[in-house]
Amino acid sequence: METAEFVRILDREGRSLAAAAERAGTDAKVPTCPEWQVRDLVRHTGAVHRWAAGFVADAHTSPRPFGGLPDLDGADLLAWFREGHERLVDTLASADPDTRCWYFLPAPSPLAFWARRQAHETTVHRFDAESARGGASSEITAEFAADGIDELLTGFHARARSRVRSERPRVLRVRATDAEGAVWTVRLTQEPPAAERSEEGDAECEISGPAAQVYLSLWNRVPFPGVTGDGSLAELWRVTSGI
Repeated sequence: METAEFVRILDREGRSLAAAAERAGTDAKVPTCPEWQVRDLVRHTGAVHRWAAGFVADAHTSPRPFGGLPDLDGADLLAWFREGHERLVDTLASADPDTRCWYFLPAPSPLAFWARRQAHETTVHRFDAESARGGASSEITAEFAADGIDELLTGFHARARSRVRSERPRVLRVRATDAEGAVWTVRLTQEPPAAERSEEGDAECEISGPAAQVYLSLWNRVPFPGVTGDGSLAELWRVTSGI
């Protein structure tokens, strides 16, 4: 997927998040994040948007602390969120493709990284906001969901901070049934998980289903759509994979 497409998705998803949060009300509980109310979700995502925009806009080449959360609520909080989201979208859409700044997962460029990361960050939290609002959730395309699975398995959980570990070597397969070539083999050891987009070798357990459902389940937002083989390996992921 191209950077411009990720920016378009970020734009749409942020608007949908704000609309769902407004309808739910900032006091509402977030079923997919039981420790949060909607105000916590909006504050967190809005702060992430400002943090991300700062790296690109100011060309920061080293990490810097995450900004504080605003002491706002209700309509004022939603207005603050919308302003920060719009600023992030505009920053990414207008940035020089050769912009150099800090980023933390493999990517073709810093700009490509931030557009992709914020599109997925906002999509998952839009789903959270819609879970608080109730009713049907917005669609996630199979192509975008498969990209998000890839980012999570080969990016986030390849880092040392991943807690998905196994005392003995184990192999998990992840398959999106509605996206071409969307199969991953994840090797678990006492080191960070090693994932590759392939179907080589045997696996003890397979998580499979439509890409959108697999995507959300790997982010621990919904149950796994389908599990075959040793279910304890899927449970290991569920218990230890929180980010």
